[in-house]
Order: sequence, then structure tokens, then C-alpha cells
Amino acid sequence: MQLAVVNVARALAPTDSPVLAEFMAGLEPVNALADRSPGFVWRLVDDDGGDATSLRPYDDDRVLINLATWTSVDALFDFTYRTVHLEFVRRRREWFEHLGEPVVALWWVPDGHRPTPAEAVSRLEILRAHGPSPEAFTFRDRYPAPALDPTAS
Repeated sequence: MQLAVVNVARALAPTDSPVLAEFMAGLEPVNALADRSPGFVWRLVDDDGGDATSLRPYDDDRVLINLATWTSVDALFDFTYRTVHLEFVRRRREWFEHLGEPVVALWWVPDGHRPTPAEAVSRLEILRAHGPSPEAFTFRDRYPAPALDPTAS
């Protein structure tokens, strides 16, 4: 099993605005760091193979999505909070609205599964509606990967 993670954010301004310039400039180096981090498996990219900022999971042009898979919660945690990525987490209010509800959801997927934005939004909605569970959880309220049924085909 691999860990899927979705993070959504509502930008304070369009991605090409001066307000988001520093954030946008940091995407490529932070994504490159993620790509070579221990435990990284895959991340959602646009048709050009860049970041996913052109993709819109909601009917709101300012809501951005980040979607990825990792080998473990610990690997994702280490990247998120023990690399330069932490500086972006700390500065998020400079670029994004505080939504007052969960914006990050984690869940387990079979090895090699690539979650779609629709699947990710669904998992985030499960977390928002019901709180942490094996279907959608947080760093604070983690759930272990389910055991695979060896008799399942």
C-alpha cells in the first residue's frame, strides 16, 4: 500500500499575480526536492508535466490542488516538516485564505494507484464531514495501511 495525500488551498489572488509570485517561483524547486525525497512515489502534474496549478478540482479558479503518493506517512511527514517545504507551510497565509476546515487528507491506496483529483476531493469531503477515519485521515490522527487480502483477485 502507498499513502495518498491531497492538499487544497484557495489563493488570495490569481497565480500570475504579484501576490503569488514568490510562491509560484518556489514550486519548481520544492517539487524537485519532493521528487528526489526518500519515499516519494508520484505527484499530479498538468499536461505539460509541470506542477498542477493549472488544474481546478472545484468550480473556483483560485482553488489549487496538490496530489501525490508516498511510501509511508513518515516519509511524507519528513518531507513536509523537515525540509525547505516547511518554510512554505509557515508562510501559507501570505498566499492562501484560511478556510476554517481541513485542507489536507491522507488515505491508503494500492501500490501504483494514481488518485484522480475527483477521488482526492471526495476523500477530503469525507474527512470534513466525518472527521479522521481509515477512509481519510490527518498527520495528527493516523491510520495504518490496511492489510492486503491474499485471497483477493
